[in-house]
Amino acid sequence: MVNSHVIQRSPEILGGTPVFEGTRVPVQALIDYLEEGRPLDEFLADFPTVAREQTIEALEDLKKALLE
Repeated sequence: MVNSHVIQRSPEILGGTPVFEGTRVPVQALIDYLEEGRPLDEFLADFPTVAREQTIEALEDLKKALLE
């Protein structure tokens, strides 16, 4: 699991699926949007409880984890 303060994982929230801190929005939703070629702004419009800063930091954390 990525060590991040913008991504949380709890068995009480969506059965432990990684979500954006303070929301019930799965990080996988962001990955799916980007894989489909959909813009970040569309994701943010569809999930207004997630802040742009959270998405940027989550992507940076995921990148760092992949490159380690």
